[in-house]
Amino acid sequence: MYTDEQECGIILEDTPLKTIGAEVYMYNSAEMSGEHKTVIKGNSAKYVKLNVGGSLHYTTIGTLTKQDTMLRAMFSGRMEVLTDSEGWILIDRNGQYFGYIVNYLRDGTVALPDSRRELLDLLQEAKYFLVQDLVKLVEAHLKRLGKDDVEPVCRIPLVTSQREEQSLISTTVKPVIKLICNRHNNKYSYTPNSDDNFLKNLELFDKLALRFSGRVLFLKDVLGSSEICCWSFYGHNQKIAEVCCTSIVYGEQKKHTKVEFPEAKIYEEALNCLLYESRHSRPDAELMKATRGFGTNNGAAGYQSDEEIEEMLDRVRTSNNKKK
Repeated sequence: MYTDEQECGIILEDTPLKTIGAEVYMYNSAEMSGEHKTVIKGNSAKYVKLNVGGSLHYTTIGTLTKQDTMLRAMFSGRMEVLTDSEGWILIDRNGQYFGYIVNYLRDGTVALPDSRRELLDLLQEAKYFLVQDLVKLVEAHLKRLGKDDVEPVCRIPLVTSQREEQSLISTTVKPVIKLICNRHNNKYSYTPNSDDNFLKNLELFDKLALRFSGRVLFLKDVLGSSEICCWSFYGHNQKIAEVCCTSIVYGEQKKHTKVEFPEAKIYEEALNCLLYESRHSRPDAELMKATRGFGTNNGAAGYQSDEEIEEMLDRVRTSNNKKK
């Protein structure tokens, strides 16, 4: 049984002292910021809101107390937890992996991340919350990988069917960027610059995948659809944007297929996609505005350097931190 607040990982605020004359008054800084302690209890069907390291989660008491873990102690009414003014329960841990823990408690199984680094991070969180069965599962998976296995820096699934695509998009906890690149779908001859632009789209996809593979699931479709070159962006398992790079143009005697490379628009939607990393809240208008129009202000060439991309990412991070 876990009853000690510090052992169970509840956020505790320092209690400063304020002196007025000869008297000393004690106040809690959490109360000054609208935060307060409360006891969470109720039937197993009751839903609770959790803010774990800035990542928002919404689940039932029954799920959180299903196994004998630290979370059962926190949500069985035996101890106080810290909540903010909007009723979110605050837990100061890595929220990126808390979804794996909730899914495991709910279903008794969970699809584990691929990379060793993510597995080690998940293992640390599973040990912290004392989810012993998940600890054993992750440790066994790490053992199968082997200590000396060389891990790819980036894995990009090649989609082979619409069913497979839907499964990948619906089960991931990450935003998704998908590129359809099927040059043989064309019915007409290409315009002079189309081949170069087709390759530029592929090169940009590879560049983004290397840069954001830990935060975004990248998919490449080389079989399906009638499209030739088209980007799709997904957040919270729903399509949020699409950038089609092909069009039909008319020559003097016949039609031609034109492939374009709208670099600035692709970067813009990729940055917007990153704003959907939080699973249970949509990005607000200010965050979306921070990414809109940045590339177009730099002229037709759009994003020219990694420095410009870092500047945009810093703006998004700054806006995001202000909202937390």
